[in-house]
Amino acid sequence: MNIAIGADHAGFSLKEEIKKYLGKTNAHHLIDKGTYSDDSVDYPDFAHPVAESVAGKECDAGILICGSANGVAITANKHKGIRAAVCWTEEIASLARKHNNANIICIPSRFVSKELAKKMTGIFLTEPFEKGRHEKRVEKINS
Repeated sequence: MNIAIGADHAGFSLKEEIKKYLGKTNAHHLIDKGTYSDDSVDYPDFAHPVAESVAGKECDAGILICGSANGVAITANKHKGIRAAVCWTEEIASLARKHNNANIICIPSRFVSKELAKKMTGIFLTEPFEKGRHEKRVEKINS
């Protein structure tokens, strides 16, 4: 699975942890869209490239990280075909996939532990979309 990953300065450290976690398996190919340090940056500069990679089918899924996750989610969701979900529990990560067919997980680095972030990422990348009654709802998202 090809996965685009990006973060701003608030999410940089957590991004690096998630990269290590996902790098332990050969099942994923990570494409790091930055940032590459904890120097102050603007989150849209990293959210747009991740969203473009997923929307353009270069990547199967995306991971975005910033302090609250709201900025990266709002930015990513401006792209057609993107369903970026802010996740702060394992259950929310699961439901984002099962019910909303989310294709980018947005993680609030200031509000979740590294362990929880890794668990949510693992769930998000393996949970299937349930389709059924949820499919028609997801189809109504794009305007």
